[in-house]
Amino acid sequence: MLQMSNVGSYPPVFRQLNGGGVHPPQQMMAQLKKNNYSMEDTSTTTQEDSVPIPMVDLECLSLHKLGDACKNWGLFRLVNHGIPSTLLTKLQYHAKMLFGLSFESKQALITNPMSYFWGTPALTPSGSALNPAASTSTMNWLEGFNVPLTQLPHFHSEHPMLHCFRLLLEEYGRHLSRIATTLFESMAKNLDLDPKKSESKLDESTAFIRVYRYPPRRSLAGEAWGMIPHTDSSVLSIVNQDHVGGLEIFKDNKWHLVNPIPNTLIVHIGDMMQAISDDEYMSVKHRVRVKKQEERLSICYFVFPAEESVIHSSKYKPFTYKDFQEQVQKDTRTLGYKVGLQRFKA
Repeated sequence: MLQMSNVGSYPPVFRQLNGGGVHPPQQMMAQLKKNNYSMEDTSTTTQEDSVPIPMVDLECLSLHKLGDACKNWGLFRLVNHGIPSTLLTKLQYHAKMLFGLSFESKQALITNPMSYFWGTPALTPSGSALNPAASTSTMNWLEGFNVPLTQLPHFHSEHPMLHCFRLLLEEYGRHLSRIATTLFESMAKNLDLDPKKSESKLDESTAFIRVYRYPPRRSLAGEAWGMIPHTDSSVLSIVNQDHVGGLEIFKDNKWHLVNPIPNTLIVHIGDMMQAISDDEYMSVKHRVRVKKQEERLSICYFVFPAEESVIHSSKYKPFTYKDFQEQVQKDTRTLGYKVGLQRFKA
């Protein structure tokens, strides 16, 4: 197991604050509580609170099992996905090596079209921090690389580690494109969507990968969150997490751990899929809890509808993903948090 002990690899603010608590701001906490995202009564979540989420086999895809998981859970564990285990291992290893570089080196090496960020997962379309945390009260305990897949072939670096990482990401992206397309087409069948009209509802040119590292919080005081409760804006999100764990989902008015299982992926239903399905499928609320002694790594794939593709639903006003994205960016800048689909209720 590769452990990062280089404190200088973490953003300076994390080094300074590793002895103190990091809490969501009061305004954000009030909105989260209003939307049943409250974290206050669940800080004692333990390993025993883990939940056996539905399992979907991509080799023997059951439309019934897939539909049931999307309706009742908003996520599932994907097995027999066809991604070589060696590729997953290499990706994790190279990501850890890159994150282990000094903070200054990462800032210098990770250049357009990739980007390096920390303290917030909310980014602009260009990959820069949308609402940089001005204080510890607005900070998510994470750092990451943003990788737009269609632009990745244009990224060139003389650094051998980055060059190898790019090649691995390109190969991984091709696998995820195959998986996302297969799953979406099966979901469209389940929902009886018009095949022609649904084509633009999953556009591979919109896909990107986020590689996240969640530094350990060695202090016993206070609580730290890698990500506060949220839903994804995507059609589908596909997560490859390491052995450490920390992902939690909200179901039946309670938070549950989603334990990592080697060589499996976690697939989330996103906001766009919820709207496309007319709320038949639900975008799952989730968060990431930071470990006290061990850093966590996850590699996440997100895919969206074509920007100008209009989503029609009896539950929402007609809107495009571009409309949704602009509203989310506006809310995040002005309110400090994402409101999401509620803005588009019919």
